[in-house]
This record gives sequence, C-alpha cells and structure tokens, in this order.
Amino acid sequence: MKRRDILTAGLGLAGGTALAAPAVAQSAPELRWRLHSAFPRNLDALYGAPELFARLVAEATDNRFQIEVSAAPAGGSSALLEAVGSGTVEAAYSAAAYEVGRDPTYALATAAPFGLNARQQNAWMLQGGALDLFNEIFAKSKLYALPGGNTGTQMGGWFRREVKSLADLQGLRFRIAGLGAQVMGKLGVATQTLPGADLYAALEGKTLDAAEWIGPYDDEKLGLNKVAPFYYYPGFWEGGSMLHFWFNAQKWAELPKGYRAIAQGAAATVNGDLQAKYDARNPAALRRLVGGGAQLRPFPQEVMEAALKAANDIYAEIGAKNPDFKRVYDALKTFRNEEYLWFQVAEYTYDNFMIRARARG
Repeated sequence: MKRRDILTAGLGLAGGTALAAPAVAQSAPELRWRLHSAFPRNLDALYGAPELFARLVAEATDNRFQIEVSAAPAGGSSALLEAVGSGTVEAAYSAAAYEVGRDPTYALATAAPFGLNARQQNAWMLQGGALDLFNEIFAKSKLYALPGGNTGTQMGGWFRREVKSLADLQGLRFRIAGLGAQVMGKLGVATQTLPGADLYAALEGKTLDAAEWIGPYDDEKLGLNKVAPFYYYPGFWEGGSMLHFWFNAQKWAELPKGYRAIAQGAAATVNGDLQAKYDARNPAALRRLVGGGAQLRPFPQEVMEAALKAANDIYAEIGAKNPDFKRVYDALKTFRNEEYLWFQVAEYTYDNFMIRARARG
C-alpha cells in the first residue's frame, strides 16, 4: 500500500466514512501554507523531515493542501515560534528545548537531563498523556504541536581536551542548549548556545573548548571531528530528543477535519522515519569518525553522578516556582520509573546479552 493510500484511508476513518481520494479532492479547499525549519539544508535528516511531511500531505490531498518548506530566517528559534504563534507563518519544525527561555516546561517535550530514552519519550507523548499536557501549555502561546521524530540518545559532544574528572569541567566553554546547559552550569561549565552551523568555527578559533550537537551522522557533516579530537558519550541531557511540528493554533483548528487527519498521519510517518534514519546511519558514521582519529571517551562516573544531582536540584528549584513544570515533570518522573521497571527486565537484559555476544565475535 502506498503512503498516499494509507493517509487517505486514515482520512476516511477519521471522518467515520471511507472516502475515495477523488471525492476528498472535490470537496476540499486549496490551501498554501509555509513551514520554517530551524535546521539548515545540509543537515539532510533534520531538514528532510518537514520536506517528507509536506510531500505526504500534498500527495494525500491531490496537491490541494501544499506546504512550502524553507529554512527559518535570521532571529533564532524563539523568533521562529513567535512567527507561528502570531500567524506570520502557519507552521514550523523545531525542538521545544530551544524554548527553555520562554518556559522551561517546553524543554521536557524534547528531552530532560536523565529523563526518557527515545522509545519512552514516544510512549509518554503518544500513550502517556504528555501530548495533551504540552498542547495545553503551548496553547498559551497560540501554538499546537505534533511529534515529528527523534534523534535517539545523543552524544556528549566534542572536546579539545580530555575530561578525566569533575575538576576538568571548571571554566570549560561548552556549547550546549536547553536544561542541559543549566545542569552543566552547576558543574562549573561556562555554557553557550550557538547554532550548529557556527560550531566548527568556534572550536577552530578556540572561542569554545567543547560543543555538542546530535550524534555521529550530523556531527560528521559539521566537521566537528576535525577541530576537537575527544568524542564523549552519552549525552545524558538528551536521552531521547524529540522534534515537533508546530502550527498556529487557530490555523490548525480551522483546517477541515480531513486535512487535520492527513497532517496527523503524515507527522506520525515522519516521527518513525527520522529515528530510523539516525539508527541506520549513525553506526557507519561512527566507524568513519573513529577511523579518522576521533577518540571515544565515556564521561567519568564522577561527572555522571554530579550531573544527576545537579539535574534533580534544578528540577526542584524550577518546580517550586513554575506549577506547569512541576505538573509535567512529576508526570515524566512517574512514567520514567514505570518504564525502567519494564526495560530492566526485557530491553536491558536482551541488549546487554547481545552486546556481550557481539564482543565475543
């Protein structure tokens, strides 16, 4: 079955009656929307996600609902979502964690330090009630969001010198975003937020000592291995980093029900496709990076333990001032604890056995 057929079938189910595509086209309005992506074209997995979304929507509506995708103009991610909320553009593709300055609760929709892994984040969002919680909060800014993919657990970043202990982090100039920046700040790190396109120059010019982006596939594209040799893992601040499609809430509500169902189906396809891309492409990219001289290093246990304590302190501090954050983080924590009860029985046991078996050849 073709993707277009799946989506139009979904439209029929959503309306309660199976409708053939021509019948849909005859009664559907012609719409032209604009979608700005927070990511540049050279990061093809991330930029390709909204392109796939737009193509699926167009195919399922016989091109009556078209969405033009382009890179966001200058102004940063906050300006991007402000444009969507104001109706300047109808949609965007970005990470909610970039909006930590607007409300730290947003960051939990992407990833929280020591939060959920990718599968758990997806389960919480789609089956654990989190999406409704977040959209209730996003509505205050006239936004509506749908999950749009996950990068999986990210890497800890590229460092120009080794981190052997907690003391090595003192004064380190490190590019990191979201709540992870607050955690690292508590450990004595001088954090900065820069777009991915600026990281190579900042590391090469030694205005940064370290930078994290996503993982092997994208990091290789940015050339970060050429200017910082030590590649640390894991990115404990993003155990499963979810991206979102953002819509102007009024424009979304005004869409015909059939178009909303098609857009939901297209977003769901992208949500699965993006992580599949990263899972498929990261292994070969990691091999190339290591073959080219990158030196893999795990964060010391001392750093991990200190970061966990710092994260828990930050959550308590924010929650004491922000009722929305406390409500959502409490829900996340409860869901996480239940998930790991299951994962330690099944996933962890199986993966641990297979990793050891692989090592034995």
